[in-house]
Amino acid sequence: MEGSSSQVQYASLCALAVVAAGWLLHCVYKWMNPPCNSGRLPPGSMGFPLVGETFQFFKPSPSLDVPSFYKQRLKRYGPVFKTSLVGQPVVVSMDAEVNRFIFQQEGKLFRSWYPDTTNNIFGRESIASYDGTIHKYTRSFASRLFGLESLRDVLLAEMDRNVTQSFAAWAAEPCIEVKDAVANMIFDLTAKKLIGFGPEKSRKLRKNFDAFFQGLVSFPLYFPGTTFYGCIQGRKNMQKVLKDLLKERLRTPEKRHGDFLDEVVNELQSGAGMIEEKFAVDLVAALLFASFATVSSSLTVAMKFLSGHPNVVEALKEEHEAILKKREGASSGITWEEYKSMTFTAQVTNEIARVSNVAPGIFRKTLTDVQVKGHTIPAGWLVMISPMAVHLNPELFEDPLTFNPWRWQDESKRTTLLKNFMPFGGGIRLCVGAEFSRIQIALFLHTLVTKYSWKEIKGGDVQRISEIVFPKGYHIQIIPKAGIKTQAT
Repeated sequence: MEGSSSQVQYASLCALAVVAAGWLLHCVYKWMNPPCNSGRLPPGSMGFPLVGETFQFFKPSPSLDVPSFYKQRLKRYGPVFKTSLVGQPVVVSMDAEVNRFIFQQEGKLFRSWYPDTTNNIFGRESIASYDGTIHKYTRSFASRLFGLESLRDVLLAEMDRNVTQSFAAWAAEPCIEVKDAVANMIFDLTAKKLIGFGPEKSRKLRKNFDAFFQGLVSFPLYFPGTTFYGCIQGRKNMQKVLKDLLKERLRTPEKRHGDFLDEVVNELQSGAGMIEEKFAVDLVAALLFASFATVSSSLTVAMKFLSGHPNVVEALKEEHEAILKKREGASSGITWEEYKSMTFTAQVTNEIARVSNVAPGIFRKTLTDVQVKGHTIPAGWLVMISPMAVHLNPELFEDPLTFNPWRWQDESKRTTLLKNFMPFGGGIRLCVGAEFSRIQIALFLHTLVTKYSWKEIKGGDVQRISEIVFPKGYHIQIIPKAGIKTQAT
């Protein structure tokens, strides 16, 4: 009897094992072959269950070129392929035509969306999470600071002074780490304009933003010691600072501080109901982050390229010294007319943005099944537009890894280049801070080439992990020309 009972138990265990194995195989099959109600999915691999191809996506590439993750799939599947990143099905588009189609169909076939991990970092109540009326309202609201009128009448002069003072301070140091120094320069200004913080408070706050910037290029494992854990802790610390500040302002709404937060308090006090406190905190955090994160990386890449291209530096000097010669007041700052006259500087700015490609991708979510080049992207899937893959495509940009601002000079080719140029997104969601970024780069270059030279000290090796990083930093010495003061005033 005992032998018979053991045999029954063994048989039962075997049956359970077979059922479990069958269930697992079924789950794996479903993962690798996601359903598509109509047509065929784009080619590609979903990788391992849950993990997908996330580790391959985050693998560092030791150059500015397109990472192997994209190159291998482009060669095997073509410019539009499916994959899975951090547990979500994604279609990646390296196709300029498809990217334009996606931007044009915003609100019809696609809506703005980001992976859950990114939403956890930036907050779901940010400007990127809303569509329609709310999106238009928040863009209009953000434009009170970053719109053309504010840039022309207020910010241009303040940004000019900020750059001038920053260079003077840097020249008094034996060397600076470029990305950190530029990030401080920009964040000091935007923190003052947005929330009224001085340099000491703003730099303490920026450390939290640095933490969750690193989390954008890390695997989302949330436990102490991981980069992603530090990222989320940085977000919590930053949110607490902004929440406490907003509550303090709301207790004394009559007290004015001359910053963007005054506008937020007015809006919350108006009773119009368009925004809530949580939304306001996420919006201010997103604006603070966006103001410095991409431009600081772009200018670090710019310094690296300028160091190796003295012909570009000479052409910049010629343009900016001509501006100084025409200026009536030698000590006056840059005017809007002068900024708009910087033709070659605009070409350099385009080339900096094209080569640096600091944004890892632009995400949308399908609102319905979408037909793209003979394939179907199912409703609810994420689509990741890759500006980097377009900007570094040799069929669209000749010798794409060559830093060549003159490529933008030929009018016969310029229209085609601009058609495929998308560093600030496109469509109705074109980045609200695009012109702010362009002005920041132009002012930096103006001060650099007219008042200073520089010498590389150490670092400068670059990696691309979807976005650009300098693992050992990039350290340079800023050297003033004769007659330039070496201290901030």
